[in-house]
Amino acid sequence: MTESAAPTPQTTGGFSPDELLAQEEALVLPSFSRDDAIDLGVAALTLATERALPVVIEIRDLEQVLFRAALPGSSVANDSWIARKTRVVEEFGHSSLYERVRHEAAGTTFAEATGLSEDDYAAHGGGFPVVVEGAGRRGVMVVSGLPQVADHELVVEILRAHLETS
Repeated sequence: MTESAAPTPQTTGGFSPDELLAQEEALVLPSFSRDDAIDLGVAALTLATERALPVVIEIRDLEQVLFRAALPGSSVANDSWIARKTRVVEEFGHSSLYERVRHEAAGTTFAEATGLSEDDYAAHGGGFPVVVEGAGRRGVMVVSGLPQVADHELVVEILRAHLETS
């Protein structure tokens, strides 16, 4: 009997699908107005600037971009990553890292399991659903520019801090 390929901790942070779902369940916001989106974006921008992170940050509701910043060191390639990670979150309603890890845990890849083109969808960490208590998914927060687990962890850190001050 051969072992199926498992996600490597280097590429997926050693997260299990259940751990990533638990993060999503813990990071439900009390509200998500345009002002909330800007507050989240400014918090992300401040943190990324303080740490000199070469990232693009985007926050959108279900219809449009509400906040976007491209910090020094980021590139036009990050724009494509942002769009592709956003599509994963919008299509499946879960973080882009969760979608990657759940398929890898099942012994396949996101692309193989879904048939979706990697040119259009990126199941890489950094895309996270913005969920509002009692209202469901209301948007997406995405970071690109760091290794995928660091992108994911930055979004989680910002959402946690936002919840603590809400």
